[in-house]
Amino acid sequence: MTDWHLAQFNIATARFALDDPRIADFMAQLDDINGLAERSPGFVWRLQSDSGNATDIKVSDDPNLVVNMSVWQSPETLFEFAYKSAHREVMTRRREWFVPPSGAYQVLWWVEVGTRPTAQQGMERLARLNRHGPSAHAFNFKTRFPLPGEAGEPSDLAPEPYCVGWD
Repeated sequence: MTDWHLAQFNIATARFALDDPRIADFMAQLDDINGLAERSPGFVWRLQSDSGNATDIKVSDDPNLVVNMSVWQSPETLFEFAYKSAHREVMTRRREWFVPPSGAYQVLWWVEVGTRPTAQQGMERLARLNRHGPSAHAFNFKTRFPLPGEAGEPSDLAPEPYCVGWD
């Protein structure tokens, strides 16, 4: 058993205010997708406010910037949820609801078991990934780093472009 879990943080800028009817379909799916995550193998924890999701957690002055953060037992279990479950269907519709990102929009990093990272920590890791590229401190599925203290080279678990939603 490992002493490490995988934290994931992602951001998106909504094309519309979150109460706009043009994004209502996305908002209506949040409870189901969050529930699916919680029932998925390897799920540990997710960031949420009193609303039950993280869309109202603000990390910037941009009212349309939304965040999502979760912790998983492994990159493989997160990957299965993100790209091989019903969550994938939501991702394929991202262009309808969100502005395409100008840089990295998701970051991964290892946390000790029991750690609950903050949205601010996620923003810092994402900024580091955008500034310096993948490292053991901030990486992505394409360049995934081994557990701290474990030997090995970065590996690739990148999703195929058709299921990401931006390509």
